[in-house]
Amino acid sequence: MRVIAIDGPAGSGKSTVAKALADRLGLDYLDTGAMYRSVTFAVLQRGVDPDDDAVVGQIADALQIDLGPERVLVEGTDATAAIRGPEVSRTVSIVAANPLVRAAMVRRQRAWVSEREGGVLEGRDIGTVVFPDAELKVYLTADPAVRAQRRAQEVTDLDYDTVAADLARRDALDQGREDSPLTEATDAFVLDTSGLTVDDIIEVIAERLGNDDG
Repeated sequence: MRVIAIDGPAGSGKSTVAKALADRLGLDYLDTGAMYRSVTFAVLQRGVDPDDDAVVGQIADALQIDLGPERVLVEGTDATAAIRGPEVSRTVSIVAANPLVRAAMVRRQRAWVSEREGGVLEGRDIGTVVFPDAELKVYLTADPAVRAQRRAQEVTDLDYDTVAADLARRDALDQGREDSPLTEATDAFVLDTSGLTVDDIIEVIAERLGNDDG
C-alpha cells in the first residue's frame, strides 16, 4: 500500500501539489481539510454552537460526506463553494480542534486509504497522526506573505489584509490545539514553496521518492 502524506499550513500549496503528485503517481487524492470544512458547514447550517464539543462530535460521526473530484456533497447538498467561503474558513479551526471530530475524520481517512490501497493525502496531521508510517511525508511551508497572497487570489471576496490576519489566527489555533496540532513529523521532508512553481515542487518530491526507493 502506497501512502504519501502532504502536510502544511494554509496557502503552502498542499492541495495543488497533492493533486498533481497523485496524477503523476497514478494514485487517488484526498483533501482531508475538505472533510473538516464539510463538518463545519453542517454545524453552521444547523445553527449548532461550534464550541459544543459533544454535539459537533455527533454530527461529525454521522455526517454523510461525498468528496468527488469536482464537487463536495454534504448530506446530498452541493457544498463545494460554501466550504471554502469566509464563514466556514473563520470557524473550521474551532471544529477541527474538537477531539471527537478528529477521531471521526481519522477513521474515515484510514478507511478511504484501505479501500483504495493507498493514495496521496493532504492535511495538517497526515504524517504525524493519520499515517505516521507513510512512504513519504512532506511538510510544505512558505513565507506568510506569499501564503496570504495565494489565498487572497483564491478568495476573491476578501482583501489581502483580511486574509493575512485570518491565516495568522488559524496558524495559531492549528499549532496550539492540544489534539493533533499542526507540526512537522520528525522524519518529514520540509520544503519551502515560496519561490517554486508547482512543476518545481513535483520534481523535487518525485526525486525524493526516487531516492527513498533506492
